[in-house]
Amino acid sequence: MSSSQAQNMSTSSSIWLLSCRKLKFFTRIRRFLQSKAARKRYGPSSDHSNNLRIKSDVDKKEEVMEKESELDGSVVLQKSVKSLHFGNWEEKEMAAKAIEKLAKEDVKARKLMAELGVIHMLVSMVATEVVDRRRAAVKALIELASGTFTNKALMLEAGILSKLPKDIGVVDEQTKHEFAELLLSLSSVSNTHFSLATAETLKFVIGILESASSVETKESCLGVLYNLSAVLENAGPLVSNGVVHTLLKLSSFKELSEKALAALGHLVVTLMGKKAVEDSSMVPESLIEILTWEDKPKCQELSAYIIMILAHQSSTQKDKMSKAGIVPVLLEVSLLGSPLAQKRVMKLLQWFKDERQAKMGPHSGPQTGRVAIGSPLHPREAEEGKKMMKNLVKQSLHKNMEMITRRANAAGDSSNLKSLALSTSSKSLPY
Repeated sequence: MSSSQAQNMSTSSSIWLLSCRKLKFFTRIRRFLQSKAARKRYGPSSDHSNNLRIKSDVDKKEEVMEKESELDGSVVLQKSVKSLHFGNWEEKEMAAKAIEKLAKEDVKARKLMAELGVIHMLVSMVATEVVDRRRAAVKALIELASGTFTNKALMLEAGILSKLPKDIGVVDEQTKHEFAELLLSLSSVSNTHFSLATAETLKFVIGILESASSVETKESCLGVLYNLSAVLENAGPLVSNGVVHTLLKLSSFKELSEKALAALGHLVVTLMGKKAVEDSSMVPESLIEILTWEDKPKCQELSAYIIMILAHQSSTQKDKMSKAGIVPVLLEVSLLGSPLAQKRVMKLLQWFKDERQAKMGPHSGPQTGRVAIGSPLHPREAEEGKKMMKNLVKQSLHKNMEMITRRANAAGDSSNLKSLALSTSSKSLPY
């Protein structure tokens, strides 16, 4: 074959390949245009059917993935339970971490793990001296206790309270926080025959509250005391272990005051709790100080509540409060406090008014002789009493006017408020 013939064959071959490519290209273009025209012809129904088909495929894939995930989870659970029961300490620690993750992700797994004896093994790990191992067990128990009464009861039955660290000083901050979280979760269980108000538990909680722990850790411990104090039978152990003194000290810190006062509010309604509060050297001064916290209205309300309980039918407590200067503070809260705080302090002011009138009545004006029982009060004495009460109110307002107007900028111009207060008669006040 000559070279010219070979060249002609090569040229015709390349032309044929080019033609094939063009044909394929135009065929694809025609198919694309046809599909586009079909979508226009059938409208959204075709799109809807395509979407349904796509959605069905996605659902099937998700279902397959869920089944695979469940299968993987069950395998991990079986392996973790086996390692926790029969493995060495390193394997137990890894198993505790895996159980924590599974319990956090799957609610059903929490109940299943309890049936497989996981909780008792984790509780026994809490007593170890190895910090990382103990923390892994505590964190797993926190997740297992979340939202399930049965698991909490099982932890108490397994003796978790006896595994608490005896010396708070050697426990690191993160471990304290995790133990406090676990106790907070367990303390929400009230109707069991296991009492959390044991000497060991209270010593641990008070130790954290009186240490240099973080605010978050102390808040969790205050939550424990709040839950325990809500049960009337726990009042005795709480008071005898010095909880009242600790709560009164913490109530002076604004970031912790609300939770501390709430727990005190539970205890002060009991005879032991009320006596412990009355006997404290911080009362009533600390409670009166809290009444001046206008940026903490909830604390004002709780403090007023505790003061009401202490002052109710107790002339001794009312005298102590009067000498500590409570009346001007009550007048201020009655003007600037929250609606609930105003309601409570107005009741207190009425009590102090009645107490003063009871002491002042027999000595108002000259006594011309013995007054018969049941005889009405002399009109002149009654008028003098009214004048004295009016003067007392005006003096209290004058004394505290500058402080009140400084805190009442939102209510308007301070001069307007002063003129309003000066022109106000005693009838408009609760006094």
